Amino acid sequence: MTALPDIPLPAGIRSRTIDGINGLRMHVLEAGFETRGRPCILLLHGFPELAFSWRKVMPALSSAGYHVIAPDQRGYGRTTGWSAEYDGPLAPFSLLNLVRDALGLVSAFGYRQVDVVGHDFGSPVAAWCALIRPDVFRSVTMMSAPFGGPPALPFGTVDNPAKPAMEDPVHRELAALARPRKHYQWYYSTREANADMQQAPQGVHDFLRAYYHHKSADWTDNKPYPLQAWSAQELAKLPTYYVMDLHETMAETVAKEMPSPAAIAANQWLPDSELAYYSAEYNRTGFQGGLQW
Repeated sequence: MTALPDIPLPAGIRSRTIDGINGLRMHVLEAGFETRGRPCILLLHGFPELAFSWRKVMPALSSAGYHVIAPDQRGYGRTTGWSAEYDGPLAPFSLLNLVRDALGLVSAFGYRQVDVVGHDFGSPVAAWCALIRPDVFRSVTMMSAPFGGPPALPFGTVDNPAKPAMEDPVHRELAALARPRKHYQWYYSTREANADMQQAPQGVHDFLRAYYHHKSADWTDNKPYPLQAWSAQELAKLPTYYVMDLHETMAETVAKEMPSPAAIAANQWLPDSELAYYSAEYNRTGFQGGLQW
């Protein structure tokens, strides 16, 4: 295995790999490991992120008395044992199997009860952890993505068979707008999405810089408000990182929002030296592991 460069971690956080986690060799970051018997808190990242995304949260949680564990989830970073081909099986990336990953990890560390926090696409994983194994995941915190609850099961279908699932018409309605649009998750499910980002014309580093900036509070037009309906007209009000122009890639979408060199130099929450770790990892692995979700 090719040696990978060191991770630019704050003091008090260590990197390690744990074998035998639901078929994975899971890479995790840890804080608060010096003192045994602490309560454990599990941090689950989103897309396109890594365990490294929790680096500024982990020392504070450690100082509060926790043993903090943050994995590179299945499909990401330095965790291995997964494969991600567009035409490959999706079952390993199902939410129930992602819960098995989380359960296997905390069990390997010897915990029977933990607190779980999920951000972005890690949020539904955390929610399902708490729903399926409330005996283990004693509290759940969801960041940036609410949980709609489990889907309803087909009911009373003995004499009235359930109707097959239908494509949401909102996608066709978005494409038919005067300014044709598409939902970003619809785009992320396409064959081209991974290459569009891994082979972005501006390079992965600048792609991620623009992407993270566009979704951050530094982007001055980020002023959230409730939408009135799930309709093409309402969805079209969202920023382009959610509802894209129909014929643009995500790399083209975020390139328009690239911050100035001065703004990048002044950025304290993601200096270029730290962004370089993200770009190196995604240059190496691509994005398809996360897109399989």
